[in-house]
Amino acid sequence: MSKITAVILAAGAGTRMKSKIPKVLHQVCGKPMVEHVIDVAEEGISAEQTILVIGHEAELVKKATEHRSVSFALQTDQLGTGHAVMQTEHLLPEEGLVLLLYGDTPLIRGSVIQDLIAFHKEGGYQATVLTAILEDPTGYGRIVRGIDGKVERIVEQKDAAAAEKAIREINSGIYCYESKLLKEALKQLTNDNAQKEYYITDVVEILNRQGYRVGAFTIKDSTDIMGVNSRVQLAEAEEMMRMRILTQLMESGVTIIDPQNTYIDKTVQIQRDTIIYPGAIIKGNTRIGEDCIVGHNCYIENCVLKDRVEVQSSTLKDSFVEDDCHIGPYAYLRPNSRLGKHVKIGDFVEVKNSTLGDYSKASHLAYIGDGEVGKNVNIGCGVVFVNYDGKNKHRTIVEDNAFVGSNVNLVAPVTVEKNGYIATGSTITKTVPAGALSVARAKQENKQGWVERKGLLKKD
Repeated sequence: MSKITAVILAAGAGTRMKSKIPKVLHQVCGKPMVEHVIDVAEEGISAEQTILVIGHEAELVKKATEHRSVSFALQTDQLGTGHAVMQTEHLLPEEGLVLLLYGDTPLIRGSVIQDLIAFHKEGGYQATVLTAILEDPTGYGRIVRGIDGKVERIVEQKDAAAAEKAIREINSGIYCYESKLLKEALKQLTNDNAQKEYYITDVVEILNRQGYRVGAFTIKDSTDIMGVNSRVQLAEAEEMMRMRILTQLMESGVTIIDPQNTYIDKTVQIQRDTIIYPGAIIKGNTRIGEDCIVGHNCYIENCVLKDRVEVQSSTLKDSFVEDDCHIGPYAYLRPNSRLGKHVKIGDFVEVKNSTLGDYSKASHLAYIGDGEVGKNVNIGCGVVFVNYDGKNKHRTIVEDNAFVGSNVNLVAPVTVEKNGYIATGSTITKTVPAGALSVARAKQENKQGWVERKGLLKKD
């Protein structure tokens, strides 16, 4: 099996994006565009080496991608696609295949590149270009084939004669080369053109002159090769990929009520018989189990939801939720929250950096911050875990079977031991012993006639 090297061009400025962010770092369905292409190289075709050509804002691109298994080649001056590939020559192997890809084509699929490689090998070609047939090929380089069907040359729009402009088969810019021949051809590239740039398309003519065979593999779905050069095209790519993701989920057994109004990142995993309602935004490394319900207008990011979890109109971030929990509506699970089985987090409850054991509940209007809540605990309405003293955060521990009444302040650090009860309206600053009732509020005093004496009495 031939070794595969992937070269991804990611050095362009992307001026039409009108952004301080490098073009290839703009996100599509939760990932920078260039990472989608790296995925194709690593997972789609199992490239032994992936080389990223960087240039404009090189350090930003490098920092964003250095966690991937990639090598970097620097194109200091952007002098054309051929010049970009020339910067990788010292990294290219003597034998094997080289796949040329682009960091601004996030819709390219691994299966397409696999088919390109198979076509290249079966046809015995020394280079193969990926092409598409377009109704309107304006702006693209045209594929000029010989009588035998091989590619003779690629003509850019501005250089094409009238007959060549009528050709509807266009150059995607994606190629499969024999590495040794590519390295030799790169040495022969010139910038003898109006733009004074080195074009990778010239490699086709160089190889033809030397008697080598150049093939063209035509794809059926031209959206795979769509480049993103503007915010408008970015939105178009987002929509196309989003529908691919949702289609794949539905085909695997997930119910999506309204795909047009559901937003799920490529990195998300959802198991069968889960139902996703309109307005849901599910991002990052979220994992959702079977038989869950994600209600309308939920935002879930980097969370694990086990089986039979129901979330209604709530926000969850960086949290873990066990089986059979019910969350919302209008709840907020902030980072590092962990819910045991059968936990209820009701409306307007906020949980942060806390754990709640099995069967515990906070049904409404509570703040649970930096807490360790045991099993079968009741957190009443208006309860506040007072975790911050103005300088440091402190933890509150509420042990199994405790009952915390409404409008209670738990001033951390503090512990409520097993089966401890706290009366409504109490402010707790000391340990509540196991099995004790704690009352920490002023004794009620009624002053008869006070309203009239103050002149506040209102007559009917």
